[in-house]
Amino acid sequence: MVSSTKQSERRRAINTARNGRSQKRARSKATTPAFPIHPEGYDANAADAKKKSA
Repeated sequence: MVSSTKQSERRRAINTARNGRSQKRARSKATTPAFPIHPEGYDANAADAKKKSA
């Protein structure tokens, strides 16, 4: 039989891991959003455009 202290500690650990699970998941996915490489109105002949390699 397991001690009541060990049982309590285990339940606390489980609850800690479970608490805020949806927020943790949202935080882990909250990174820099994807952005277009060539936005609308992009000019390939602009001065700051990347040069095509030969």
